[in-house]
Amino acid sequence: MKKVLVIGAGFLQDFVILKAKSMGYETLAVDANPDAIGFKHTDKYKVINIVDEKACLEYAQAEKIDGVLTAATDYGVLTAAYIAQEMNLPGLNYDVAKLIKNKYRVRKCLYEHHVDDTEQAYEIDKDTDLNKLCESIIFPVMVKPCDGSGSRGATRVDCNEQFFDACQIAMDSSITHRAVIETFIVGKEYGAESLVVNGEIHVFGIMRKWMTEPPYYAELGHAIPTDLPVDVEERARQCVESAIKALGINSGSVNMDMLITDEGKIHIVDIGARMGGNMIGPCIVPYGTGVDYLANMIQNAVGDEVAIERSSHGAVATRLLAFDDGVVRQLPDFNALEQEYGVEIYHHMEIGQKINEYHTNLDGYGYVVAKSSKIDDAIMTAEKVLNIIKETAF
Repeated sequence: MKKVLVIGAGFLQDFVILKAKSMGYETLAVDANPDAIGFKHTDKYKVINIVDEKACLEYAQAEKIDGVLTAATDYGVLTAAYIAQEMNLPGLNYDVAKLIKNKYRVRKCLYEHHVDDTEQAYEIDKDTDLNKLCESIIFPVMVKPCDGSGSRGATRVDCNEQFFDACQIAMDSSITHRAVIETFIVGKEYGAESLVVNGEIHVFGIMRKWMTEPPYYAELGHAIPTDLPVDVEERARQCVESAIKALGINSGSVNMDMLITDEGKIHIVDIGARMGGNMIGPCIVPYGTGVDYLANMIQNAVGDEVAIERSSHGAVATRLLAFDDGVVRQLPDFNALEQEYGVEIYHHMEIGQKINEYHTNLDGYGYVVAKSSKIDDAIMTAEKVLNIIKETAF
C-alpha cells in the first residue's frame, strides 16, 4: 500500500484525503490546526505548520511516503515541491514552485513569452518609492499581494489618492511583504484547471466565474460549460498551455484565473500550482467534464499510471454561501433542499453564529452545487437554493 502525504487538512483538502483512502492509499496529512477536519479521516497525521518545509520533510521521511501533494491553497505548494525534491518523488520542480509564488515574476515571464495580452506590471516592497512609481502608472490598475491565495489584499485603484493605501493593504497581506501592480482589465473572469503528467499538459476545462463587485473581487461561483464563443475558449486553452510551458511547470495541478474582454483579448491574472479551491476538484471538473480529477491528481503524485478519461457529464454551477454581516437565527433543512432541488450543499453554519460580510474566499460559509443537462438550469437552481438559505438563516 503506497503512502500519500497531503499538505493541509482543511475542508477542501479533506476531499483529497477521502478520495485517496477510497482508492486504497495509506493517507497522511499535516496541518497547523489540531482540529483540522481532515485529521478525522487520515490514517496518520501530525500537527505541523504547512509552510514549515523542514519539519514537514522530517515527518515525510520518517513515514517513508511515496507521494506528496497539496490542494486548494498556495501555502502548501513550496512545501510539497521541497519534499518531492528532497525525497526524489514525483512533483513540481522546487525552483518553479518558488517562481510561481511571486506574481510579478510570473507576469514578467508571461510577458516575455507573449503568452497573453497583458503588458503593464510592477513589483513593489517597503523600499519602493511609491511617489515616483505613481507618476509612471497608467490608471486604473489592480494592486495585489505577490503571494497568497484567493483575492485577499487585492484592490482596484483608479487614481493617485487610492494608490498608497492599496499598496499598503496588498503588502500587509503578503507573506514576503511584496505586491504586484498590473493594468486593470475590463472583462469577465474565467478559470482554467489543468494537470501536468510526465510533462504532458491536460487542460480539463475552462470555467465561467462570478465575482463580487469592486473593490474586493472575490469568487461567488463557477460553471461549466462557459458562455464563450468556441474560438475564444480554444484560444484560452492555448494560453493556458503556453503559460504552463513558459513557466516550466513539469508536474501536478495548475489553477488559473483569467480576464477575457468583449473583444476576445485574454489576460491571465493569477496562477496557482495546485488544484483550485471552491469545489473545483471534487465537483466542478468531474461533473462538468467527466474527468475524475482527484483520482488523476493523486495517482500522478505517487507515480502510478494516470488514465485520464472523460465519462458522461453535463452542466454544473456552484454558488458560495456568501452573506452580509449578520447572525444566523435559524438553519434551513439542508437535506430537504438537496432532495427537492437535486443539489449538493456543503456548509459550516450554526445557529447563533456571527457572519462576516463576504470580502474574500475566507469569508465564505460553504457551497451550493447544482447539476443539470442545461447550464442555464444549473445556474438558476444554484441561485435559487442560495437565496432560500439566505432568507431562512437571516
